[in-house]
Amino acid sequence: DFDRDDATWDTEIGQGRPGWHLECSAMAKRYLGETIDIHCGGIDLKFPHHENEIAQSEGANGKPFCNCWLHNGFVNIGDEKMSKSKGNFLTLRGACPKADDVRAYRYLVVSSQYRNPLSFTEAAMGAAKGALKRMDRVREQIDEVLTEAGESTGGDKAGIVATVEKELANFEVALVDDLSMPRAAASLFGVVKAAETEFKRVKKAEKDGGVADPPMNVAGLGAVKKAMDEMDRVFGIFYTVPKPKKEDGTVDESGDSDDEDDAPIPDDIMTLVNERTAAKEAKEWDRADALRTELTELGYSVKDVKGGDPIVSQL
Repeated sequence: DFDRDDATWDTEIGQGRPGWHLECSAMAKRYLGETIDIHCGGIDLKFPHHENEIAQSEGANGKPFCNCWLHNGFVNIGDEKMSKSKGNFLTLRGACPKADDVRAYRYLVVSSQYRNPLSFTEAAMGAAKGALKRMDRVREQIDEVLTEAGESTGGDKAGIVATVEKELANFEVALVDDLSMPRAAASLFGVVKAAETEFKRVKKAEKDGGVADPPMNVAGLGAVKKAMDEMDRVFGIFYTVPKPKKEDGTVDESGDSDDEDDAPIPDDIMTLVNERTAAKEAKEWDRADALRTELTELGYSVKDVKGGDPIVSQL
């Protein structure tokens, strides 16, 4: 009931009622105190909601309300903000049906600047997957080397340890600079590249029929692995994605199955795909782009194949 008695109170200017601005100030004071450390929220809440919270809380308590504000950008599908009202709303389960999708989306999010809009596109997800595969491969190679080397680590003649220390320092600087995660990701790839360069050096020497001199920099590779683990305390991307569970608590074995790729594409989706193909053949590029965006919003990606039919898959 909009006007129930227990949700109003009498004032000199009429009946008062709670509002969501006041509710947040009241909850913050009750559970977190008169001054809180960090307050997060979407950029669209900066005004008027958060400014109302500040005015109410500081007016009532006479103390600063919050020490640090973090406002995140929108998640965009194509060029539009994702929202239920626009009909372009995607759930994580629908957008990330496989384990590598889950990790790729996580990396896409945590390697972005939180204040900026995040564009969820097929290209962005593809780049994130490629980055993870590259890092996973380096970690596997390092594990193999460390296992074979045992207690013998040797020296660091290639200077990898120095590179790792430099990148770790840059990583810390990026974090304290308003969570500059793109720069933090660059530091992560700085140590990855150092390991890749060492593997290529040794491989080239062996391919030429010789022996690498100096030998494989085991100490340096160990430092790379340790640095990647340290940075992963922030990124949280090197893990095995647990399989989802059904309502009865049993594991859903279908969540990471390749059979989903073979599921038939709905007729209405194929109609849009064919319309896009026709638009491209007619060189109606704007219409073709608009149709691709529409397909993305509906949860499908289209990959053009030279001389063949486009590949359609569910996001």
